[in-house]
Amino acid sequence: MINSITRGDCIEVMATLPESSVDFILTDPPYLVNYRDRSGRRVRNDNNVAWLDPAFAQMHRVLKPDSFAVSFYSWSRIDLFMRAWTQAGFTVAGHIVFTKEYSSSTRYLQYRHEQAYLLTKGRPLPPGFPIPDIIPWTHYTGNKLHPTQKPESILKPLIHAFTGPGHIVLDPFCGSGSTLAAARQIGRNFIGIELDRKHFRTSAGRLFPDRMSSSDF
Repeated sequence: MINSITRGDCIEVMATLPESSVDFILTDPPYLVNYRDRSGRRVRNDNNVAWLDPAFAQMHRVLKPDSFAVSFYSWSRIDLFMRAWTQAGFTVAGHIVFTKEYSSSTRYLQYRHEQAYLLTKGRPLPPGFPIPDIIPWTHYTGNKLHPTQKPESILKPLIHAFTGPGHIVLDPFCGSGSTLAAARQIGRNFIGIELDRKHFRTSAGRLFPDRMSSSDF
């Protein structure tokens, strides 16, 4: 499954992976906020929590000991995410804020950042060159490929800091494939999983454009 994208339920797909087989997890799961963008696009399973605990339990199982994971989350659902992470066995090791020059939405405040937690399995050594916990969101994707598309520019520093050459990066909610593209650009292997057929085709076309005529897609 290395350097591949699988369409399916990430809980079921991860259950087929060997224990302690990936070096780093970087993922942007549904935020549990029933999100709908301006054009009406939604995110699968963003309206229920049934997947949350078992998905992170599988992530902890397949991650190698003494390794890192980074998960984006919604601040308004932090209680649910924190429970899932700690219940799975992860230790919270840090918090990362991605600052934007524009506002994603405005109500009581202008929402001009996104956030993720750095998680550990075991006691990994600190990276050789620790990155700051504030990272500028320097590129606006326009969410052209996915309703919550992340730019590769904010993902590459994370992958570079917490992995080495040839390591395997797993994204169980790979969406449009930004994590996978970022991993490949800096010489890492990757495993992507995506449930939604449309987003699976987007990520597969982005990573493997020569295969898009295959019946697998």
